Amino acid sequence: MPSKPAKTIVSSSTHEVQHTFFPYARYTSVVGVHTSLVAFTALFLPQTSLFLWPLLADSDSPRSQFQDALTDNPVLTLAWIAAGLVILQVWWAGWIRQWCFEYTSRSGTSDEIKMDRYQFDRGRFSRLGRAAVFTSCATSVFHATIVLFGAPFASHFFHTSLLAIVLALLSAFAPAYALGSPSFSSDTSSFITRLNWTRLFAELSPRNPIERALLYPAVTTLLGAWLGALPIALDWEQPWQSWPLTPLFGGITGYIVGSLSALSVNTLKWLAEENIRREQLEKQKTT
Repeated sequence: MPSKPAKTIVSSSTHEVQHTFFPYARYTSVVGVHTSLVAFTALFLPQTSLFLWPLLADSDSPRSQFQDALTDNPVLTLAWIAAGLVILQVWWAGWIRQWCFEYTSRSGTSDEIKMDRYQFDRGRFSRLGRAAVFTSCATSVFHATIVLFGAPFASHFFHTSLLAIVLALLSAFAPAYALGSPSFSSDTSSFITRLNWTRLFAELSPRNPIERALLYPAVTTLLGAWLGALPIALDWEQPWQSWPLTPLFGGITGYIVGSLSALSVNTLKWLAEENIRREQLEKQKTT
């Protein structure tokens, strides 16, 4: 099996490519659609329960029915959201991986690009399988961490498990699919991938737009879930305080905020680089 390190990471050595290729229009539209669909999945997909089982509606008020569909059965709400996110994150991660390919293959010849494209398409399903395995491992780590932070273990096992699945889908799946999942293999590609993950998620040091598009939502998802747990301690006795609804929607809100923040930062940096490049070209023309 030939190694494919160029498609496993986004190398910082392609300095010129990083500054010349940024799909602003596509990136903006995809982020807008993706974040909108994530919000729709969180708020409206659980409403499907009312259509499938009308007897679940305890109130005649549409506003109350909307909230009841989210709060009456947290496990069902989590299950609907997790199912929707599986589809959305596979699509989003696939788009990011396509961006990685375009980002690293524009400097080669046409034959080299065709060969890279063949290897890229050939390894799609194996990469998807490895990303799914890594996401499952991340789910176990998140579950254990949530329990260590004080979540009920035996009485709300499925609640916590589904919350961990949602957090893993939002924070771990896309980086694992787009950049390659870290492993303990001794080959060069795996070693570089581990270094890349360490730099990104331990040092929090992204070097290009793709890494920011992956890092920001992952960090803000976990931060949002942590902040979302704070209202549970309040003695308001509201149905939306049921475990784990506030960490769930806090994490989803954090993911949307992180995605939009990455879009804003990437756009500002791209505009600044374009302005500097334009000024340099004008200086060269005058001289």
